[in-house]
Amino acid sequence: MSMFNIFGVSGSAISSQAQRLNIVASNLANADAVAGPDGKAYKARQVLFQSMPGNDPGTAGVKVKTIHESDAPHRRTHEPSHPSADAEGYVTHSNVNPVEEMVNMISASRSYQNNVEVMNTAKSLMLKTLQMGQ
Repeated sequence: MSMFNIFGVSGSAISSQAQRLNIVASNLANADAVAGPDGKAYKARQVLFQSMPGNDPGTAGVKVKTIHESDAPHRRTHEPSHPSADAEGYVTHSNVNPVEEMVNMISASRSYQNNVEVMNTAKSLMLKTLQMGQ
């Protein structure tokens, strides 16, 4: 593997983790939502990654395979006076678990930072190699 491939691998991981952070931010923003644009309660979304084998030069790395909605049950509260209450007086809230999303955000943020550090280390090693040739 060429030293330049490291930038491709880390770059793809950074891009994927950025997408994951955006999804987490969207989930947290809708954690207390009672109805989405379609009139239904918001469903948490999760990112599924896929590795890209390095058969061709510069193709190794990771990408977002799919973004799927969670099948977790929605939280229901009895609030008969709420405008979004159903006939029985229950309001259906999103199925976002804020604690789980915060852990997900920390994990994605650390992965992002680690890949930036890999790129900085590779750059530093390449510069030192060039300086040795002088």
